Amino acid sequence: MSAWSLSNELSQAEADIAFRWIAEESYWAKGLPRAFFDRSLANSLCFALRDAAGDLRGFARVVTDRATFAYLCDVFVCPFVRGQGAGKALMEAVMEHPDLQHLRRWMLVTKDAHSLYAKYGFEPPAHPERLMVRHDPDLYSRLNALEP
Repeated sequence: MSAWSLSNELSQAEADIAFRWIAEESYWAKGLPRAFFDRSLANSLCFALRDAAGDLRGFARVVTDRATFAYLCDVFVCPFVRGQGAGKALMEAVMEHPDLQHLRRWMLVTKDAHSLYAKYGFEPPAHPERLMVRHDPDLYSRLNALEP
């Protein structure tokens, strides 16, 4: 029996934990407002990684049309289970999901997990000059400043 179980459903308590991970502990979405996080869950294919006791130990979501494109994001594994196969189990579940088969293009952004994602076929773009982004790194801090 595997040490990990996976599903595409999160309880409210697990959504609270995942929100804390992403909004407080991640480098990419620090300060994310809760309403934005909840909307992202509702409009994404989410993955919950649980240990043998049933406790949430990892989270990922995929923004996709389920036909041609997927953007893998918000991948987070609890620090105390890193190095124990949790990230690999999470990635295998993502890559094996039936709705994500035969997609023409996958994308992701990472600062430090290139070697993990390379095992699943991710590589730098062949033509980075063709990629464009629109990025507003201070959006969350501005939104949080508006909160009463």
